[in-house]
Amino acid sequence: MDVPSDHRKLNYKQMKRIIFSWIILLIIYYLNINAQNVVFHNYFNDQTLRIDFYLAGNKDNCQVFWHDLKREGNWAGRKNFLFDTVRYGNFLIEVYDSLSNKFIYSKSFSTFFEEWQTTNEAKNINKSFEQSVLIPFPQKTIEFKIYKRNRNNEFIYINHQYINPASYFIVNDKYQKVKYSELIINGSCENKIDIVFLADGYTVNELGKFKKDVERFTKNIFSTSPFNEQKTKFNIRLVETISNENGTDIPGENIWKNTVLNTHFYTFGSERYLTTMNNFIVRNYAGIVPYDYIYIIVNSSKYGGGGVYNHLNVVSSDNKYSEFVFIHEFGHGFAGLGDEYYLSSVSYQDYYNLNVEPVQPNITSLINFESKWKDLLDTDTPIPTPVDPVYKNKIGVFEGAGYVSKGMYRPYLNCIMKSKTAKEFCPVCKKAIKYAIEINCD
Repeated sequence: MDVPSDHRKLNYKQMKRIIFSWIILLIIYYLNINAQNVVFHNYFNDQTLRIDFYLAGNKDNCQVFWHDLKREGNWAGRKNFLFDTVRYGNFLIEVYDSLSNKFIYSKSFSTFFEEWQTTNEAKNINKSFEQSVLIPFPQKTIEFKIYKRNRNNEFIYINHQYINPASYFIVNDKYQKVKYSELIINGSCENKIDIVFLADGYTVNELGKFKKDVERFTKNIFSTSPFNEQKTKFNIRLVETISNENGTDIPGENIWKNTVLNTHFYTFGSERYLTTMNNFIVRNYAGIVPYDYIYIIVNSSKYGGGGVYNHLNVVSSDNKYSEFVFIHEFGHGFAGLGDEYYLSSVSYQDYYNLNVEPVQPNITSLINFESKWKDLLDTDTPIPTPVDPVYKNKIGVFEGAGYVSKGMYRPYLNCIMKSKTAKEFCPVCKKAIKYAIEINCD
């Protein structure tokens, strides 16, 4: 029996999505097989190589300018599984043993640069941004490759360099003596998630406040599911970075402060976006201790913060919503979660291409919904799901996410990734966070 043409088109689209899903599964399988074949101590030493570079360009192009190589302390990352299979970042680095060309390490991350590329300013000028990547210190010469996503979410090769670990150009400076404390230590760095807290806008007389603020935020994260169930998977340290003045820059109010990490509000013109572009200084202080993730606490009562996947997290200390912002931004920085809100103003323009599936695990354009949370839906839940009280506590597909009200969807009516009225992460975000914890501790 013949079928109507619209059914044929539907089946063809479904077949394309199934084939795409199988390709992704095969890639993950390939990476897992390779990971099992890479023995850490055959290729790396138990130290850290920091690779500093600049990402520069404008709205339409990106260039890499190499800056420095630094030998740091013990490697805090995984040793048993050396490949990034989720690839939530907008950049990807791959490391190859140059002699055998064997693929031995990869990691994805996001940056302030690709965010800036979606702003009006990027249409008119060129600009550069500091960026760093940490890898385990290689035993022999490696090839280090960098890729960037295009508008179709495909990773495109942009640059590479060969790195000889014996080179005398690898900086081995001893960092200035800055005190640090170990707040929570649950085990060896290689099997735990190591978070380092840095202070900005705290004077020498306010270091006691900084420690109390870190304790408060630490209590906050471990009272939030699913982090509270995984507390033993984390190590928490703090570095006492001292500023000459307290507070932070607020350019829109002509307030400028002399602080050690040079944080500021009004990033990309967004009043609440609190960040720092002085990445190399931040990394110098963070490198005093082993770390996987950096969180800067800014001594301010103004509402704001920022979180960039596998790069940096920032929060102001004393706003009434600081605990919410802290958890929300860590959702970005740690698990690669996307923003589920769509009514608040942002400086980005067309941040997501609605014609492709976003990589963030908690938002979808329905282009390839099978790769997201479709398996978690009840069979009678409509797609899209109407905003109706009957679906208040159910996983659905609700329109409005990723800074747009149409064409992008979120899994829950309310979630920490959407609104400060939410008390917890939705089940889809929890699943992503649990998986991030699992792969970081493997």
